[in-house]
Parts: sequence; C-alpha cells; structure tokens
Amino acid sequence: MAVLTVHGIKVPLQPEDVSPIIWQALANGSYEAKEARWVFKAVKRNDRVLELGTGIGVITSLIGKIPGVQVWAFEANPSTAALAKRVIDANNLGNVTLQQGILAAGTPRTFRFYVRKDLWMSSMDEKQGPYEDVISIASTNIDEFIFQHKINVLVMDIEGAERDLIRGAQLPGVQRVFLELHDHLYGLSGIRDITQALATKGYAYDPRGSRGACVLFAKDDGPREYEPEAADAA
Repeated sequence: MAVLTVHGIKVPLQPEDVSPIIWQALANGSYEAKEARWVFKAVKRNDRVLELGTGIGVITSLIGKIPGVQVWAFEANPSTAALAKRVIDANNLGNVTLQQGILAAGTPRTFRFYVRKDLWMSSMDEKQGPYEDVISIASTNIDEFIFQHKINVLVMDIEGAERDLIRGAQLPGVQRVFLELHDHLYGLSGIRDITQALATKGYAYDPRGSRGACVLFAKDDGPREYEPEAADAA
C-alpha cells in the first residue's frame, strides 16, 4: 500500500489511525500547512530544538531534516506519540529523540490530560470540548531540560497550555520561540499575557517568521536588510 507523503514527509498511517478530519487534511496536504512553511524561519542549521506538542510527527520530521539539527520532541498523548514514532522512524531521523510526557514550569507535578477523537484537540483543558479519556501525566521541569540539553530553539503547539508555560518558565539560552497561539481558548487577554511575558524575557515579535496564529519571537537584535513582502496563499 502506498505511503502518504505530506510536505515531503513520509507518513505511514492508515485512515483508521486518525479521525476522518485529520485523514482528510493529511490526504489533501493541508495538515499543518502553515506551520510547515513558517517553521523554517525559526529553525536554522545546527540548532538544538525542543518541540512540545509533537502530534503525529510531521513538523518534527521537517525540523529533523534541517542539516545539523538535533531535536527533542515531547507528546503528551501516548497513542499519538506512538503514531509520531512511526512517522519519525519512516523518515530515518536518528537526530530526533521522541518522549511521551509533559514539560512544565516549576516543581514537577501531575496533570490531567484530556484525550479527544481529533488528536489535535487533545489537551490539558477540560473545557475545550468532549473527550474520550482522561490520563494523568507527571511533568518534568522545562527549564532544567533546556539547560541540560543546551536548547536554543523552542517550538510548540500545545493547545492553550502555552500561556501558563511561557509565563512561568525562564527559557535559559533559548534564542527563538515559535508557537501556535490559541486565542479561542484564552482570548486577547491570553495573547497579551504571552507577549508581555516573552517581552520581559527579552524576546520581540518577529514579523518575518510569523503568519496568523503561527508566531515567532526572537532575541536577535542584529541589523536587518529590507525584505520585500512576498505573496503568501498559505
């Protein structure tokens, strides 16, 4: 049976592995299309990347194909992490370390994680919608992990949990943060909390690496050349 290719990544999954909505997005190439285009603005050759919210591993694999990059990827949902492992293995990415678990700011503790049919809706937010299961997951301190692994880029899509994480974490040594915002979960007040917390830590919104809800914050204060705007249909 033919293997799907999504954004140049081999995806050895079958329709029964995911919800119909996600399968359709995979089949027509719209799955995480915006992230797939803009993550290359955040991750550069030889970066050391921490990715939170791996999902099925498509964006993880794209990052892993950048020359010299090392990736540590975390996915909270055990069944989704198993799918991500299949995708990462199919793309022969020995530079990607995948772990099932949660990184959080502060003292490690236990979180309740709500598993939903559409895997991209699974989250730690009970109110996000109907769920099929609840699992308990012990966290690991994100700042300690970043320090130990000399991370310089943070990529995350964690369905609203980014608000508390960014406010509470110090992010030592991280130069760029690329994330998907979820204003439907926390409104503009949440966007304000995130941008203010990142600004306090020395990050600035980078328009050259941002598109809609996919945004890049960076500490690079070097000079920039004029860059004409290009048409973008993504």
